[in-house]
Amino acid sequence: MGKINNIMLIAAILGVVYIGFLHVNIQQAIQKKAPIHADYLIVLGAQVRGTVPSLSLQYRINTAAEYLTSNKSTVAIVSGGQGNGEEISEAEAMKRGLLKNGIEESRIIMEDRSTSTYENIKYSKQLIPEGAKKGFLVTNDFHVYRAEKIAASQGLKLQGIAADTPKVVLVKSYIREYLAITKFYGTELLRRIKLIDG
Repeated sequence: MGKINNIMLIAAILGVVYIGFLHVNIQQAIQKKAPIHADYLIVLGAQVRGTVPSLSLQYRINTAAEYLTSNKSTVAIVSGGQGNGEEISEAEAMKRGLLKNGIEESRIIMEDRSTSTYENIKYSKQLIPEGAKKGFLVTNDFHVYRAEKIAASQGLKLQGIAADTPKVVLVKSYIREYLAITKFYGTELLRRIKLIDG
């Protein structure tokens, strides 16, 4: 029995250390300050309730609008498809939000097919304006680290611009993100093993 308890204790300690490692990486990713005059932003989608952006998505819209207002030459790729309970795509909801904030329609590019962060970046990559070099991701703070890693796995070196996370979903969002990052690590490991084997 004592041996089992020791194993459980070691597993618990390793779990805490691993979560601490993830949290430190997330926090380091959101400390970076976004330089001015980006060529483009990729604004990642989040839940829409009917036609109304969730609070998490609204924070992303607000952060993107603030940057776009200060950087007049930057264009926004708003990225997100239409899921269950959504009467419009997440991209459409973001476009409407940016227009309400005074951003010109000519500066907004819609990507409305994606259903995941991986697809957000995959499909948005195809819409990056020709000649554009400097780009950023806009998403909630807990999501920046994984989004940057996913972008890097697709050949895009993109720094994240962190929007706040609503306090009401803060704990749930971080717990889900720890799991999502772990899944990403596992997927990337398998991909690299296959590449090595090939």
